[in-house]
Amino acid sequence: MEEFIAALPKAELHVHHVGSASVAAVARLAERHPDSPVPVDPDELAKYFTFTDFAHFIDVYLSVVDLLRTPEDIWTLTHEVGRDLAAQNVRYAELTMTPYSSIVRGIAAEAYLESIEDARRTIERDFGVTLQWIFDIPGESKLPSADITLDVALRLQPEALVGFGLGGPEIGVPRRQFADHFAKARAAGLRSVPHAGESTGPESIIEALDHLGAERIGHGIAAAQDPVLMERLAAEQIVLEVCPTSNVRTRSVPSLADHPLATLVAAGVPVTINSDDPPMFGTTLNREYEIAAQMLNLDESGVVDLALAAVDASFAPDDLKANLRAEVAGHR
Repeated sequence: MEEFIAALPKAELHVHHVGSASVAAVARLAERHPDSPVPVDPDELAKYFTFTDFAHFIDVYLSVVDLLRTPEDIWTLTHEVGRDLAAQNVRYAELTMTPYSSIVRGIAAEAYLESIEDARRTIERDFGVTLQWIFDIPGESKLPSADITLDVALRLQPEALVGFGLGGPEIGVPRRQFADHFAKARAAGLRSVPHAGESTGPESIIEALDHLGAERIGHGIAAAQDPVLMERLAAEQIVLEVCPTSNVRTRSVPSLADHPLATLVAAGVPVTINSDDPPMFGTTLNREYEIAAQMLNLDESGVVDLALAAVDASFAPDDLKANLRAEVAGHR
């Protein structure tokens, strides 16, 4: 199964830009910026990426964000992420970007966008991976970050921007406070893809649906606690972007054995499999497919169905989606 999954063309819908920085890339950036608390030694860095809870994960994540101080840093990281995706036979990815985090650290919005757009074009040329962007509000920075994220999205309109999201901590960050921002983003044609139900209960998913017009939900695993909500997700075909290892590493679930993926699938909730912040969690998209196949007792045909679900739930252009769907189905 491992070789089959590695050879399978894939789409990834929930993977964070900074969270995809390889251990080697983070170590190089830490060496470049010695005032950072991030370790330079790869072994120490692996220990640094051991999280006590979700709040600790956010603290560590932001310390890595602090290493990205120039447009060149942004370009290099983006290009490396594209290379790593290509190595796993990912053909298409919707990369979650948090422009606010770079803008408040002194990188002009225009320079940030120029870096990621140039890197995107180079990635497609060099590696054959098509990237599109989800611009994410960092929930820990509340409404000011939402204002800036929306402004950059609507005023500068980057070519590959397809979605508007909300990440960061959920505890103490009600989804509904961002309703106006999501309404304006949706009116401009952006798709609504907030995180919810990762580290909080089903109520955050309901808020994301009712107040943010969510078309997909980042994580959403708390839906398994609410049979009525699972019925709604199944009926409305709201896709959950499930990231099993992430949920264990951030202590959102105690172990893979306790993960509710099988419960969600049994209830008819549509899911995709994703890696979230793969180097930080010591995983890859291929490994997440292996884990999901074990959890769901899938054969190769079932794994193909998982890969097709990601293609179908994507916001890829129709021609790309059709071509990728045919390529994936050819592995059945």
